[in-house]
Formats: sequence, C-alpha cells, structure tokens
Amino acid sequence: MAKVVVTRKIPGNGVRMLRDAGFEVAVSPHDRVLERGELLNFIQGADGVLCMLTDKVDEEFINAVGPNLKIVANFAVGTDNFNLPALLSHNVQATNTPDVLTEAVAEHAFALIMAITRRIAEADKLARSGFPPAFGPEVLLGMELKGKTLGVLGLGRIGSRVAEIGKSMGMDVIYYDIKQNADFEAKVGAVFKSTPEDLLKEADVVSVHVPLLDSTRHLINTDRLKMMKPTAYLVNTSRGPVVDEVALVEALKNGTIKGAGLDVFENEPNHAPGLDELTNVVMTPHIASATIEARSAMGELAAKNIIAVLSGQPPLTPVKV
Repeated sequence: MAKVVVTRKIPGNGVRMLRDAGFEVAVSPHDRVLERGELLNFIQGADGVLCMLTDKVDEEFINAVGPNLKIVANFAVGTDNFNLPALLSHNVQATNTPDVLTEAVAEHAFALIMAITRRIAEADKLARSGFPPAFGPEVLLGMELKGKTLGVLGLGRIGSRVAEIGKSMGMDVIYYDIKQNADFEAKVGAVFKSTPEDLLKEADVVSVHVPLLDSTRHLINTDRLKMMKPTAYLVNTSRGPVVDEVALVEALKNGTIKGAGLDVFENEPNHAPGLDELTNVVMTPHIASATIEARSAMGELAAKNIIAVLSGQPPLTPVKV
C-alpha cells in the first residue's frame, strides 16, 4: 500500500480522496508549520507528500523521504519552496494548485485596495475608540476608484481577474507583462505598457501579480517606488520578496507613495522594521486564498495529482522545470 504524508491539516475532501484511493495517509497532528527536524522525520518512507508553501523541498527533504518518493504536491500555486532541479534529478514529480484560487486571491487583492484607499483600518480603530469631538469634513478622507487608473503588474490568471474587477468599478486599466495580450485588451479595454516603469508612473493603484523569480526579486525597489505618484497605492498579493520591504517602509514614511496593502512579506512571518507602526499600510497574514471554496479545491487538486502519479498516470498540474 502506497503511503501519502500530508504535512498540515487541510480543509475539504482531499484527505478522504487519498484514503478512498487506497493509500495509507498520515496527516500531521500539529496545526502549525512543522519544525525542520519534525518535518524530515514525519515524511520518511512516503510515496507521495502533500506539502505546504512553508515546507522547503530540497535535496535534504528528498533524501529524508527515501527512495519511494514519486510526487511532491504543493498546497499552493507558488513553488519557490521547491528545488526543482533536485526533484528532477530524483525523478520526483512536482505539482501545484493553479486556477482554483484565482477568484479568492483576486477578491482579496481588491479588498486590500478598498481597505487602503478608503482607510478602513484607521476608521475601524477610530470607531472603536469613539468619534472625536472634532470629527469633521476632512477626517479620514480617502480616494474614489472610479475614473482612477489601475496598474496590474503581471497578467496571469489572478492579475487578469483583478483587472476585470477594476474595470467593472469604472477604473481605467493598464498592465505590464512579459507578453502582450491583444485578446485581453479587446475584452477588458486594458492598455499594455511596455515596461514596469511606464506603468508605475501612470497608475493610481498598482497591484502586483508576478511570480517570484530571480528577475522579479525586488522588482519594486527604491528607484521604482520613486517613479510612482505621491498619491498612489501599492498592493501586493504575489510574493513578499517581489517588494523591497525596507525600501517600502521608507517610501511610506516619507510620503513617496500614499499607502500600501500587503498580504505577503519579504521574510515571513517577520516584517521590516517600522512597518508595523505605519498607519498608511493595511496588512493581512498571507490569507489571500483563505476561503472555504478555494482552500478545499486546493486540497482536492493536490490529492488528484497524487492519485494520478501513484496510479501511473501523468499529473493534472505539473510544475515545469
């Protein structure tokens, strides 16, 4: 009987699907990220591992599992926790969970856009403390989105959906991607910008949706933040290291940009010094895909990938090296 290890409890039917397929399934009893030693001990002897983005899958991981390992299924779209060459050298399939969390992440990105432009977190704190005696017409002024320009960095599935939502709210949409998409432009009325710099100079709201690659690490840095309008907002739901967080803190302190909404951070769970004290940033703890629908579908897709590979079939969503 093949053995499958799940490194953290997941919602939905994924674990049941694995058991119904006849596999021995071990689920971590700890609803937290496993310490490295715990993880390496727990995964021993598995034929398949359903892991989290927080689990570093490298040569040490592969060797700890043992020679039976055939697939590592990431409970995530991103795969920056994977050493893909190491997996390839051991003939281990790597899979992820694209598509199923597109709507959840896009909605969360727009929730951050609304929260920061309308100063929701500040207003919530003020309401809880009681309205001040001098409450008046200029208190907590925000920005309307209709007629403003939304800049989407990365026009993948999630970026495309964010652009559609922005357009439906009356925003002008511009985008940058390594490939121009004429069909999307015709469908949404979006305008292609040939460089990130061109987009940053024009947008009132910048929403980041690029993968974490060597070429995108610190894509948003000191120089590029200075290109943005002082009235502009930055939202990141992609990967933390895409934004130079130290540079962002300085930009927010100095009024280089107006505000930011962040669901991901450069060194999670830690924040750059000073970020927590700023009132012009709204933060959520990497929960953009945290809906019942999305997280359940992620677990089920990961399970389907494992079932396919351990049954001698190709995976549904392989990660290309």
